[in-house]
Amino acid sequence: MKFRSDPARLRGAFTALVTPFTPEFDVDLDGLRSFCRWQLANGSHGLSIGGSTGEPGVQSVDERVAAMRVVAEETADGVPFLPGTGSLKLDETLALTGAAQDLGADAALVVTPYYARPTQEALYQWYSRIAREYPDLPLVVYNVPVRTSVEIAPETVYRLRRDHDNIVGIKETTKDFEHFSHVYHLCGRDFLMWSGIELLCLPLLALGGTGFISALSNLAPGAVAQMYDHYAAGRHEQATELHYRLHPLVDLLFVETNPAPAKWLLEQQGVLPSGAVRPPLIPPTETGRQQILSLFDQARGLVPGPLEVAAR
Repeated sequence: MKFRSDPARLRGAFTALVTPFTPEFDVDLDGLRSFCRWQLANGSHGLSIGGSTGEPGVQSVDERVAAMRVVAEETADGVPFLPGTGSLKLDETLALTGAAQDLGADAALVVTPYYARPTQEALYQWYSRIAREYPDLPLVVYNVPVRTSVEIAPETVYRLRRDHDNIVGIKETTKDFEHFSHVYHLCGRDFLMWSGIELLCLPLLALGGTGFISALSNLAPGAVAQMYDHYAAGRHEQATELHYRLHPLVDLLFVETNPAPAKWLLEQQGVLPSGAVRPPLIPPTETGRQQILSLFDQARGLVPGPLEVAAR
């Protein structure tokens, strides 16, 4: 948790990890440990578990805490650890956030409550309760309206920023790019902001963005991290070139419902022992698999294989 006291250091390209499952649908903690090591060996700047790509909604609190423990052990303060701790239920969210704090997380990523469609005042009260409960843990609001059916308004983010010192940033997984700018305008450019929309990761940096919490980084951690590094170093043309080279992999992620395509490809590559997803998701269909392989063929060289870990 060495980054916890200075959240401004939480910059770069972080992987929004998939949660490996066995073919029998158990959480595969050994597979997760191996995957974390593969990620770090291939250049990811930080790790997050428990966001949308990690299928948190079909896991118990105990399963999510066990996965967080593995990722905390593997990051071991070498890179930032930002677990997702949100749930539809307040008691679960508080329990998960408390576990993240105890495990040494640098910040907690808390999704807007899904399905219930709370008002803006309800969202303010929800996040305020969590912030008061854990005043020493930096909190990052997670705005992902396509998953939750509610968008947190920039004005609500500003109220939270104003009233709680430990609400330090937001992950923006919305295609409404104006939302990014409105949040910065109200909250100030020292507010931390990560993009969760892959094709808006690079554009966000031009507004002063903090980095990415990326599903794409499951497949290409090195390339996504290099895109950030190039931009941060002023090598904007190289960053833009990588942005477009990664396009086929972005399309691959959403051939069918994320994270099924990524997990299936990682299994084919020998990086994960199993590409299983829990119901109601299913593995990619035969048609989907053909599309995945076609898109993968357009991006060869960007997805490292399992042997590259041993070679480093």
